Amino acid sequence: MKARIPGGVNTGNMMKKIQDMQADMENKQAEIEASEFTASAGGGAVEVTVAGTHEVKSIKISPDVVDPEDVEILEDLVCAATNEAIKKAIDAMDQAMEQAKAGLGSFGNLGGLGNLF
Repeated sequence: MKARIPGGVNTGNMMKKIQDMQADMENKQAEIEASEFTASAGGGAVEVTVAGTHEVKSIKISPDVVDPEDVEILEDLVCAATNEAIKKAIDAMDQAMEQAKAGLGSFGNLGGLGNLF
């Protein structure tokens, strides 16, 4: 017995759309992973750049915030800038995947089968 997809969906067309979506998602993922995301903290005193893979690429620290008596502030600024840059990379990936899924159109919920992607 063959499985039936509700709503009379053309399975050939649906499979083509899914394959196209998968290729689009892979392309977008590679594009995001090759991108860099920069964020700063402390009014620009600390700037961190991460790759789309979440690898820290660079950290720039203004000499004005280097105070041997108060290292904790510098540590906090580095953490804040790093976390914000990683968040930008994650948000870009999430947005790209949502756009790719939107390409499914009416097949997005597969006739009521739920969220498979």
